[in-house]
Amino acid sequence: MNLNPVHHDQEHRDLVLLYALRALPPSEISVVEARTSSCPGCRREIETLRPIIDSFVVWPTDVLRPSVSLWGRLARRIAEETGEQPVLSPSRVTDKPEWEEAAPGISCKLLATDLEKNRVSMLVRLAPGAEYPPHIHAGVEELYLLHGELMIDDKKLYPGDYIRAEADSVDHRVWSATGCTCVLLTSTKDVLL
Repeated sequence: MNLNPVHHDQEHRDLVLLYALRALPPSEISVVEARTSSCPGCRREIETLRPIIDSFVVWPTDVLRPSVSLWGRLARRIAEETGEQPVLSPSRVTDKPEWEEAAPGISCKLLATDLEKNRVSMLVRLAPGAEYPPHIHAGVEELYLLHGELMIDDKKLYPGDYIRAEADSVDHRVWSATGCTCVLLTSTKDVLL
């Protein structure tokens, strides 16, 4: 996110992102709206994120879970108010590793799978200098760059950039000099060249 870290702590940045994702409980929406109404940077961030998020028409709703850190803060706060034990985040409950190395320099975290449509939603990290092999898209691919820079053929993407590739299109070269992290929605049937 582009919010100035000097003025906004991690909790505030998480709340703005959850607000943009429309993943906040109704009781917190007015609080975030009040806090962001006086901040041009927050409003700009929301205006930038909303159309991109809305364009992910095939994005499964189960990827809208709070981050582990936000979950932990919320669980502690609820536990303090109720006197109960904190509820562990689902990612802590499972033994499944958060990130898996898909290839040298490329790690993925699977967010959701649609077996009927042969689609996956995932976070993808490329280490500096990592390159993904040329491939043909079996279906629509949507990518939103969160961090770093990513080259797809002759197009350079920066944080906040969104790109959509149609079925049967080809990515001849995908690589990152800086390393990067992105949200990727794609077909499980893509063909490596």
